[in-house]
Amino acid sequence: MTDGPVQQITPTEPARSGAERVLRLLGAVGVLVGLPLLVRWAFDFTKSRDANRLAIVGVAIALGVLGVFALFWLMDQIVDRLPRAWRETVRPYVFVGPALVVLSVFLIYPVVNTILISFKDRRGDRWVGLDNYEFVFTDPSMLRSLRNTAMWIVVVPAVALVVGLLFATLADRLQRGESIAKSVIFLPMAISFVGAAVTFRLIYSYRPEGFGSNVGVLNAIWTALGNEPVAWLTLRPWNNFFLMVIMIWMQTGFAMVVLSSAIKAIPDEIIEAARIDGATEWQVFRHITVPSILPTITVVTTYMVINALKVFDIVFVMGAPENNGTEVVAERMLTWFFSRQNQGYGAAVAVVLFIAVIPVMIANVRRFRAEEAIR
Repeated sequence: MTDGPVQQITPTEPARSGAERVLRLLGAVGVLVGLPLLVRWAFDFTKSRDANRLAIVGVAIALGVLGVFALFWLMDQIVDRLPRAWRETVRPYVFVGPALVVLSVFLIYPVVNTILISFKDRRGDRWVGLDNYEFVFTDPSMLRSLRNTAMWIVVVPAVALVVGLLFATLADRLQRGESIAKSVIFLPMAISFVGAAVTFRLIYSYRPEGFGSNVGVLNAIWTALGNEPVAWLTLRPWNNFFLMVIMIWMQTGFAMVVLSSAIKAIPDEIIEAARIDGATEWQVFRHITVPSILPTITVVTTYMVINALKVFDIVFVMGAPENNGTEVVAERMLTWFFSRQNQGYGAAVAVVLFIAVIPVMIANVRRFRAEEAIR
């Protein structure tokens, strides 16, 4: 037993040799000097018209992977040279920093810049105040696009959700072939909006007399019933619903798969207890199945509402939206911004579309928080 105070031994960092420190320093300096030069050469190479396309893709991938690795390695070396008390406090911000920079450059800056452009003229030079927004809410074509978009966000999610829920309920009752049936219904999700629009353009195809025979499937059925062929895409206001059918056809499979998973997660004991108590299948579906999968229904509905708000491909591919009265907000935004080279109008429409999405996202966040509070 020894007398006197016990000295507390604190761990010390392993001593590093002078050569190791010099090598680390040279490595950091090499990365700091070489990385900008490498990035500049890679950008020049990828812009070259004479370079091989595969080589350009390889350089772009290598630059992305190696550049990110070098960046984080360099930042880690810098953090290691800070005082020990600061290291673990600073390190998370250093590693999250590049992601925040990318988010600011590619998301926050474009939003702010678009808002500023929406108050300027067609070239983005002269300040015009609220004139562009006055155009958005007074122009006949823009007013039609607002009405049509409102119909899209009501009709498409409602019909796709109801049909998807019906398919999910019926498919779960199949003794055989459930996976095959679901795969067939889900298959349209693998098609792009442009591909689906081209397919349905052939279905709705119409040729006036003297321009060849009608090859559209819908007109073939219609004329087989003894009627004259119809130009479906010019038949107002039904042509808007004909376009909505395309998105409903594509989104029904998604709704079915997600809702089917939610239905399978309902405990069998609850359903069996309801049936023993004398509940009919409709009562089980209405009072047990639907309330149990309500959070999933909300998620699917939100997804479809956002898709309907930003629909553009279908309307654009079908052609002549102004002549046919099928304009939507996203289509008007791209038409004014790119086709007609009016930055002010296009930016104003983009801001209106952005504001329209915000309430949907706020409602979704509040619902998620309420669910977390219940849990």
